[in-house]
Amino acid sequence: MPILEVNDITSGYGDVQILWGAALKLEPGLMTCLVGANGVGKTTLLRTVMGQLRPWSGNVRFEGHDISRLPAYKRAERGLVLVPEGRQLFGDMSVLENLEMGATNRRGRPHLKRNLERVFAMFPRLQDRLTQKANTMSGGEQQMLAVGRGIMAEPTLLLIDELSLGLAPVLVLQLFKNLQQLKALGITIMLVEQNVQMSLAVSDYGYVLAQGRTELEGAAATLMRDDHVRAAYLGL
Repeated sequence: MPILEVNDITSGYGDVQILWGAALKLEPGLMTCLVGANGVGKTTLLRTVMGQLRPWSGNVRFEGHDISRLPAYKRAERGLVLVPEGRQLFGDMSVLENLEMGATNRRGRPHLKRNLERVFAMFPRLQDRLTQKANTMSGGEQQMLAVGRGIMAEPTLLLIDELSLGLAPVLVLQLFKNLQQLKALGITIMLVEQNVQMSLAVSDYGYVLAQGRTELEGAAATLMRDDHVRAAYLGL
């Protein structure tokens, strides 16, 4: 059974429709990427899945249950966790306080110590900066902290929006390696990325979103060889 099903979702902001029947299915234990040009609705789809936006029509199912009307915090308690675009950290709080905020729900609290150890093993730099305020860290360190905060919530499915945005290539490569470590822990990952080549290279499966609709889907390696994807998104 798919861990997540998005069925013919329409959604948007105010009177502006962004999604026009988007659909996808995520298999448990895999890394799936959602790629597409700017403005096609990738972030809107994530926000709708997470409950920050209510779908106008269609539905979202998580682990077999319709969660379309559940508030975001209830979805997080079920194991659906978002690492948002732009990190959205608590800037005046320390690294440790930000991580602890990730474990405030009843799902994450019992596993706080274990997940702190996981975060520090994956991002040793965070352990070295426990008392440092988040807004004084570099962009790469802040992204590590944002992912770490997501881990603290004990996710079954981790949604990650624009992991590489604004980061140096060496940091991007390291963060993508970290995602593979998370997958090895049994966490299912949905990655929304503008770095199409890198996201397809590390993912098992991929979807291409265009004009608010799912245009293509398939094994990531197959999409990498698709002439349309190569021409439209990889510049090849």
